[in-house]
Amino acid sequence: MNTLYLRIYATVVVLLLLFAAASGWVFQRHMEQERVRTEVVLTERMSAWAELIQRSLPSEDQPTVDQAAALLEWSQRLRLPLALDSEKGARIAQSDSFVRRQAEGAVRGLAVRLEDGRTLWILRPGLVRQGGRLGIAGAPAGAMADGADGLPPFLPFIPPAWQKGLGLVVVLVILFIAVAVGAYPVVRRLTRRLEALKLGVEQFGAGQLHHRVQVTGHDEVAAVALSFNVAAARVEAVVRSHQSLLANASHELRSPLARMKMAVSMLDDAAPAQRERLKKEINTNVAELDALVEEVLLASRLDAAPSSGRGELREHVELLGLAAEEGARVDATVVGAPTTVLAEDRLIRRALRNLLENACRYGGSEIEVVIESHGGRAEVRVCDRGPGVPEAMRERIFESFFRLPGHAEQAGGVGLGLSLVKQIAERHSGSVRCEGREGGGSCFVLSLPLA
Repeated sequence: MNTLYLRIYATVVVLLLLFAAASGWVFQRHMEQERVRTEVVLTERMSAWAELIQRSLPSEDQPTVDQAAALLEWSQRLRLPLALDSEKGARIAQSDSFVRRQAEGAVRGLAVRLEDGRTLWILRPGLVRQGGRLGIAGAPAGAMADGADGLPPFLPFIPPAWQKGLGLVVVLVILFIAVAVGAYPVVRRLTRRLEALKLGVEQFGAGQLHHRVQVTGHDEVAAVALSFNVAAARVEAVVRSHQSLLANASHELRSPLARMKMAVSMLDDAAPAQRERLKKEINTNVAELDALVEEVLLASRLDAAPSSGRGELREHVELLGLAAEEGARVDATVVGAPTTVLAEDRLIRRALRNLLENACRYGGSEIEVVIESHGGRAEVRVCDRGPGVPEAMRERIFESFFRLPGHAEQAGGVGLGLSLVKQIAERHSGSVRCEGREGGGSCFVLSLPLA
């Protein structure tokens, strides 16, 4: 049985069947115990009545009328069907209830042999209502008894005629069918949602990265569907990012490769002075390719292994000292107060270096780095005196391979530096933004939480 809903439904049905069988067995045993107890009680009670009547009846030599009158009086007083036979078996007297019960087929009774040879017949008492329940005729109120023909104790929810065993089986079978039929749609609804989730996973695995499953309800299945949608969105974003990265990187690789191919083809026929220029051009293109591959690999690693948030690889990084080291490479002015953040030193160094190289490439020689802290966050401001960034493009410059119009291939770079800065900042629960600088130029602000 490979279908989940059939396995669940079969489990429910089997458990229900076992429960019904156990309930029926326990109920039947209880009924048998009650029947035996009732037999004992009635036998003892009838024996006591017989002894009482024997002591109160007129002797055999008394007139038959007197014997009959006494018997009928005791029959009414005890509400019992009574009859009296002579020593020779002739019927001396019998009560109306005795005649009626015999006509109804009641043959179970007690024959008491009296000391003078007469026989006293006592039929089992019938059932009468006592306070809404069935009791023994002539017994104290509330005493429960068998029916006239040995029926089990009265149960208001089961017809008396069913209480011999067959009726109980019918009741249990009806109950079993009702619960089994009612459980099927519940189980089927649950497994139908699981089947929809399975189909959604299969479609997503087949390449439909935009596919999401419907989330219905508030149970564990809905939680799994919601988790799948969240995971699918993340996977789609990473795959789309990698596809875009690969496409852009392939495009960017073509330019230096084409320049290298042309330089190599001209190298054999070039004059010595031109050959040196061609070698320098080849080395420049190789360095550009190396930088591009390094940045692409770093971007891929940041996408593939986002921060876990537990800080296993993080350490206390002093931003002022780090900025002084990197600023010395481009003759930048570094000011501020010592500020410490909990971060990955290698990545923060790379982000700061990218900002400084970007300022040096596009912003001229007047570069300033300011380290500030306020509101529980540290800010590294890298400012230049370049042409600035139009306000409409201050968000787009952090996209992969985006470069401002007119800057492509003029000052170097492939448009990944600022994108990496943004990824590194977000990995550390921070952010980066571009602002205009008073007097001209731009300021790039890297914001990180303080340690």
